[in-house]
Amino acid sequence: MKRTKISEIFAPELIGTEVSVMGWVRTRRGNKHVQFVALNDGSTIRNLQIVFDMAAFSEDQLRPITTGASIHVTGRLVESMGKGQTCEVQAQTLEVFGTADPETYPLQKKGHTLEFLREKAHLRPRTNTFGAVLRVRSTLAFAIHRFFQEKGFYYLNTPLITASDCEGAGAMFQVTTLDLNDLPRLEDGQIDFSADFFGKPAALTVSGQLEGELGATALGAIYTFGPTFRAENSNTPRHLSEFWMIEPEMAFYDITDNMDLAEEFIKYCVRYALDNCREDLEFLQQMYDNELIGRLEGVLRDSFVRLTYTEGVNILKESGHKFEFPVDWGTDLQSEHERYLVEEHFKRPVILTDYPKEIKAFYMKQNDDGKTVRAMDVLFPKIGEIIGGSEREADYDKLLSRIEELDIPMKDMWWYLDTRRYGTVPHSGFGLGFERLVLFVTGMTNIRDVIPFPRTPGNAEF
Repeated sequence: MKRTKISEIFAPELIGTEVSVMGWVRTRRGNKHVQFVALNDGSTIRNLQIVFDMAAFSEDQLRPITTGASIHVTGRLVESMGKGQTCEVQAQTLEVFGTADPETYPLQKKGHTLEFLREKAHLRPRTNTFGAVLRVRSTLAFAIHRFFQEKGFYYLNTPLITASDCEGAGAMFQVTTLDLNDLPRLEDGQIDFSADFFGKPAALTVSGQLEGELGATALGAIYTFGPTFRAENSNTPRHLSEFWMIEPEMAFYDITDNMDLAEEFIKYCVRYALDNCREDLEFLQQMYDNELIGRLEGVLRDSFVRLTYTEGVNILKESGHKFEFPVDWGTDLQSEHERYLVEEHFKRPVILTDYPKEIKAFYMKQNDDGKTVRAMDVLFPKIGEIIGGSEREADYDKLLSRIEELDIPMKDMWWYLDTRRYGTVPHSGFGLGFERLVLFVTGMTNIRDVIPFPRTPGNAEF
């Protein structure tokens, strides 16, 4: 008999039929006459109740059925008389796939802190919370591909190993095959990277944007969606050392087109999650954030506020609010500033534009005032910045001047500058940290809880 997933078993037409179900035991209770097992197979937040009539099963047969054990049951699906479930399976056959020692299995039926579960990341997907989060994460990943594919974008795979630092920050993980206990040296004592695998220093990428621009200036519109690495010693609830980024790049888009796309994109993803993960979101709302679904629906209802960095700074300075970090024109806004604008002042998402060029990357298009660039940051409640992007500098001389001003080595930039030498066009793009989107949609408060196996400073377990 073909297995039926628990997510599919609540269909009314299956009532009265023979079914085959497999999963992991959440709980077992009962008496000498009847035993009830709550079974979950990961396909839904809902458990399926299995009823064992003890006239047909022995206690020895059921003894291995403890929390965490995996079983296969066949039986008749019937309407349930009990509270909390619409149907249940009257068991006819039982097969135990794997047992779970109640003395050592860490996920017994009791409340576990999120901190404890991070130490058990290999098992935490079996809990209700992480099952829900990971299903939402999977659905959002599909929505991202669907959105861009429907709009005619091409999915571009940019390199994970690179010799350029897109951000210019230098916080990169080095990739090498050299023997770290016996490094080859030049006469001046520097490491001789000519003996390394690539013949020069290489690192894990911090962004696929620069290569993405190459794709956009050939295919028109592309998006990347892949792992990204930052070797920053940031132990905060909003930072990971390994995370996933979505980076669309579009030829013939100006900053306004870019903002329009970012707003449309994020609303599409939120709507897709609400339409396809309702039960999981309702569970997360009940357990962690009682305003979750209302906040998600609010994002869909309201248009995003658009204002310049200068206007935003003036609002912050005139607010009378006492911030931990003082704010003035030219300072990089902190999360507390971004969240004040979104949560306190406007009470809806905000897109800030026209930042001072000194606090933004070299590739952003300079405005005529000589002080600001056509940057845009999308700010969200509870998160702060969720998207960062800009119109890119399309003028060869201006871009070259900025590269020289910041002392970025030309040996790393010649190929990037070629896109401005040969058929340059206005173009724009942005980056969305996938985990920050999942964080917002699930209502979780720590980014370590929205990725299966978090990588942070001092933590590379599993």
